[in-house]
Amino acid sequence: MYSIDRGQASIYPAGPVEAGSFVTVVYTYTAGHPIDDGGRIKIVFRQVGDFGIPQFADSAKPNYYTISTTGDCTVEASWDPRGHARPWVPALVIRVTKGFLDRGESIKIVFGDRSGGSDGWRMQTFCEESFELRTLVDPIAKSDFKDIQESPTLKVISGKPVHAVCIAPSEVGVSQAFNYYLKLEDRWGNPTGQPVSISHPGFSSSGLQSIVTEDKETGLLARSNPIDIVLSTDKLHPYWADFHGQSEETVGTNTIDDYFAFARDYALLDICGHQGNDFEVSDDFWQTINDTTKRFYQNDKFVTFPGYEWSGNTPMGGDRNVYFVSEGGRISRSSSESLADSKSRDDDRPTATDLFDNLKGQSVKSFAFAHVGGRYADITMHDEDIEVAVEVHSAWGTFEWLVADALKMGYRIGICANSDGHKGRPGASYPGARTFGSLGGLTCVLAQSLDRQSVYEAMKSRHFYATTGNRALIDLVLVAADGHVAMMGDVIQIDSGVPTLKVAVAGTGPIESVQVRNGSNVVKTMRPYDLSGLGRRIKIVWAGAEVKGRARVVNWDGRLQLTGNSIVSASSVNFWNDDLRPVICGEDRLEWKSSTTGGIAGVIVELARSDTGSVRIETAQRTVELDIASIGLDPTTYDCGGVEKRLEVYHLPDEPCASSFAFDLPLTDLYAGDNPIYIRTSQEDGHMAWTSPAYVVRS
Repeated sequence: MYSIDRGQASIYPAGPVEAGSFVTVVYTYTAGHPIDDGGRIKIVFRQVGDFGIPQFADSAKPNYYTISTTGDCTVEASWDPRGHARPWVPALVIRVTKGFLDRGESIKIVFGDRSGGSDGWRMQTFCEESFELRTLVDPIAKSDFKDIQESPTLKVISGKPVHAVCIAPSEVGVSQAFNYYLKLEDRWGNPTGQPVSISHPGFSSSGLQSIVTEDKETGLLARSNPIDIVLSTDKLHPYWADFHGQSEETVGTNTIDDYFAFARDYALLDICGHQGNDFEVSDDFWQTINDTTKRFYQNDKFVTFPGYEWSGNTPMGGDRNVYFVSEGGRISRSSSESLADSKSRDDDRPTATDLFDNLKGQSVKSFAFAHVGGRYADITMHDEDIEVAVEVHSAWGTFEWLVADALKMGYRIGICANSDGHKGRPGASYPGARTFGSLGGLTCVLAQSLDRQSVYEAMKSRHFYATTGNRALIDLVLVAADGHVAMMGDVIQIDSGVPTLKVAVAGTGPIESVQVRNGSNVVKTMRPYDLSGLGRRIKIVWAGAEVKGRARVVNWDGRLQLTGNSIVSASSVNFWNDDLRPVICGEDRLEWKSSTTGGIAGVIVELARSDTGSVRIETAQRTVELDIASIGLDPTTYDCGGVEKRLEVYHLPDEPCASSFAFDLPLTDLYAGDNPIYIRTSQEDGHMAWTSPAYVVRS
């Protein structure tokens, strides 16, 4: 049988390129078997890549490319964002026409051609050992694309350090020596080197502490997360987890070994899980997942869980994250049809209900989360023995509506947050330039010790809380009139008297508010300041999603115009792309480009005067105008449709408040039956956290 030579491809330069930089890359394809008139070549890229989209319309703008050939033919190129099969979805498709490309003739593409004034081609913002320009060829023009023998790759490396991160243990005993870490990151959140371990002699008294440290070479400063210095360690301890992300074997970046090594060595996580989409996890890769989690698991140091993402379409149950307490569990896919030969040793479980039944029947213990990713979980399918939590936040956005739906159904669930990161950075999953709109979240697990069984028991008990990626400390305790005590996740029966909610929050930035909720109802909003403390700063926040599914991105491009007042300064909230920071245009105008995928973004504007003039806020969703004197302590909220899509305006104090806040609140109005009491904290910088509810049962 004659085997078709599909040619070869090369790139120049082939050396490392800096993440997020502008480059020029010359790609050359040389034909093996002649390519007929109508034949095509595809250069496909990983779906997660946030490189600049190649364009040939304007030679002076970024990402301009040119194409030429040595053959007696014409070559036409077009960009197709869904031109191939996942995970290699976006494609540059080159069509040979008006002739043919003979053996040995070539096509040259200059990505980032600077000859017309373009800055070049914007490289992806995250590091990768092998950024591949995967090449497939259809030489006989019958839409039968096959890979060339070896596609060219680039190594993407971090840029120069621009900010520092200090990570310390969240809990340390009095007078106990410990190590903390200083990590430098480039402008896109890539570590620029191994975190440096620094020893500390310990603190001599109990209470909250933090550490400020400096990198001597760069002069960059960082303040650590809050550290709770405790007299007794005979209690539950806070451990930080990112249970949810993928590597290049499915739809992510870099290998599964790289994934767990980053979580342990760079993000400095305590707990980590891997969640490949089930329809991309072959039997062989499922074995690799089990082998890898077993190899990385270190009792008292780093806890790993083998798992996968059950990825049924929403009417079948939607995304569920599945974790086994040890290796040896059987994978139960929503469908194995996408696997090679559609074959698997294990039977499919086409609905979430089937999945839960299967997991309960296995000898290896397991737990699951309801998740919103490309698909969203249909929460009407639920099993309290398996599904311990709803994931409120990830790199996809913030999804409080899913928590609300679960509580309305009467479920007793915990609230977690993870990254679902695809960029190879579990525990430090920055969104980059596109695709994902939020910093990945973290789950703080309150467990007896750092081992699989203790973490499993904590998850089953709902002893955990969610953050939007920071390491805030939260203590929520409910004390009944008879002295009985419950923490987050517990169930407590109260037949008489008024219970008291005791809350203590230690944030990573100034605390703005703590909202006490009973299910979907806000019981009270607590703040470390009152009406008398308001000053010249106003905060404008936009939030929400268009729909619950994939097309959830909301465009909030807009501007602020003052009349009778002026801007002193402005700062951004959750603008993760440095190239899209708000811009002050004169003394009375501010402009921005922004989007949300369920979470929040916004600006804090310091005015020259606190109660003079008016402000007009124009966004792609809605335009509002109000007198500055009418802006108060509570947000003025404007509904914009969609899913929790809204615009909010409110006043802040002149100076940011402290990063810690505590209060006691009597719970006087409880319903008959379950009362899921939990809090949502908000910091000025946009970080939020949600505790799992304490379930108060009133007769």
